Amino acid sequence: MRIEDYGLIGDLQSAALVGRDGAVDWLCLPRFDSPSCFAALIGDDRHGHWSLRPAGASVDITRRYRAGTLILETDIETADGAVRIIDFMPRRGDGPPQLMRIVEGLRGRVSMRMNLSIRPDYSEITPWIEPAANGVLVVAGPDSFRLGTAVPVQFADGNATADFVVNEGGRERFTLCWHNSFGPDPLIEDADSALARTQAWWREWSDRLEYAGPYRDEVLTSLIVLKAMTFETTGALIAAPTTSLPEDIGGVRNWDYRYCWIRDSVLALEALLAGGYTEEAFSFRNFLQRVGTGDPAKIQIMYGIGGERRLMEFDLPHLPGYEGSAPVRVGNAASEQFQLDVYGELIGVAFLSTEAVGRVDPRLWPRWRTLVEYVESIWGEPDDGIWETRGPRRHFTQSKVMAWVVFDRAVRLVERYDLEGPVERWRQLRDRIHDEVCERGFDSRRNTFTQYYGSDELDASVLTIPLVGFLPGTDDRVTGTIDAVIRDLGRDGFVSRYSTARTDDGLPGDEGQFLACSFWLVSALALNGRVDQARALFERLTALSNDLGLLAEEYDVGRARQVGNFPQAFSHLTLIGAAYAIAAAETAGG
Repeated sequence: MRIEDYGLIGDLQSAALVGRDGAVDWLCLPRFDSPSCFAALIGDDRHGHWSLRPAGASVDITRRYRAGTLILETDIETADGAVRIIDFMPRRGDGPPQLMRIVEGLRGRVSMRMNLSIRPDYSEITPWIEPAANGVLVVAGPDSFRLGTAVPVQFADGNATADFVVNEGGRERFTLCWHNSFGPDPLIEDADSALARTQAWWREWSDRLEYAGPYRDEVLTSLIVLKAMTFETTGALIAAPTTSLPEDIGGVRNWDYRYCWIRDSVLALEALLAGGYTEEAFSFRNFLQRVGTGDPAKIQIMYGIGGERRLMEFDLPHLPGYEGSAPVRVGNAASEQFQLDVYGELIGVAFLSTEAVGRVDPRLWPRWRTLVEYVESIWGEPDDGIWETRGPRRHFTQSKVMAWVVFDRAVRLVERYDLEGPVERWRQLRDRIHDEVCERGFDSRRNTFTQYYGSDELDASVLTIPLVGFLPGTDDRVTGTIDAVIRDLGRDGFVSRYSTARTDDGLPGDEGQFLACSFWLVSALALNGRVDQARALFERLTALSNDLGLLAEEYDVGRARQVGNFPQAFSHLTLIGAAYAIAAAETAGG
């Protein structure tokens, strides 16, 4: 199936991808970053899946989320009748993770087949299966899985199967529960009661949305996705629940995104605070403050969802990859890169959270000041840039703009909240960086900011210049940059991060058009006063989402399909930001 043929379900600690065909092809338990137990997504059925589908041919399939929830309903029409499959993962709290599947008979009499093929540790292990009361028990080393159902189950060769019939008005329930194999068997919750409490919880959460501007439905869907990708235990927001879905189908641009990028932090806080989700915003802020504490020189661009630092990258050669896109990777070596922009993100988070509460916790200012003072000594160094390119270090323009953000926000914090700090020195540094970026990162001949100092190449990350307040949105240099990006990095109206043909990023092949950059373009156009153009592009972008409103990292214009890890937090964060920018521009324009 295509990447966009999948839907997301989750319990705020892990997530599964469910295909349009009724198969769960990706699931990691007990955490987002745990080894997978279903990996057919990046392999085939031999690598683990849980299918639930009619025994005969399907005539039509439609699906949706129940309004305001992450409960997935898939209606399947056959020649003999119709069924509805309800997939969800109830919020677990302190209990075990559970994936629940309910089959409802809508019409006629439909023969169904269930096939459970659990392959733990990224499909390296074929587990032992044995019968249990109302189901089966699956054991592989430290992992144990309990399938609970009233349907008779057969098992052989590491697989459990069941054939059953659902009549109109009938209802069959399946619950898959994970627990440590060395611990006691957990109690399996009744699926119907779990469904009721899951729906009630999601509806209550969605009803808290305070945004009432344009594209509210798209904003709510994106916020639900972001909530689903937030690790409730620590507050960390993962970039995506998947690994190695390709940016270039058949190529090597395949990365593990099941970690927390500092790059996403300011966008996340802006999205959550503006939506009224203060608790989630501050939970994420607290996570960032924990990982950013200590020696500023040791701050990384990403962390594990518990704050882990060591994200060693390695390949899984036994997995063929999505549509042959290899290697399949676990871990991410980009965690060892030096990216100057992360310091701007961290101080940006400090500023945003302070503005939200109207005061500075006196315990926090010494930490923030230490970080600012460290950036004084490193802002002039080349770095690896926002995109984790594996080429040479450069003086990337966007990185220097984010260094400017460090001192701009530090000055504003000192001035507004009467804090101690060398504010005059920071003002001078802020102005010095601003002047340098405008001189060395700007091509006056083409009237555009460039990828790095002295470069002829463009980079869509410079679209953030008006978004962070470095220049007004209507500045002529911003206008020129917008036009240059559209002209040189645009493809069918959508934006690439940079030209892979001209930028040495250390990798072969190409990539799709980057959805976050395209949404940045929407925001920049709105700030530039081109609101109609911004709306038109926004609506073209949201039309790329699948039938559930989900977006991957990129869109491959040539193949007309989504590519990259899915769903992608960065895409949904920038979608929300673009909607907010359009709303603000329309309000300002009367």
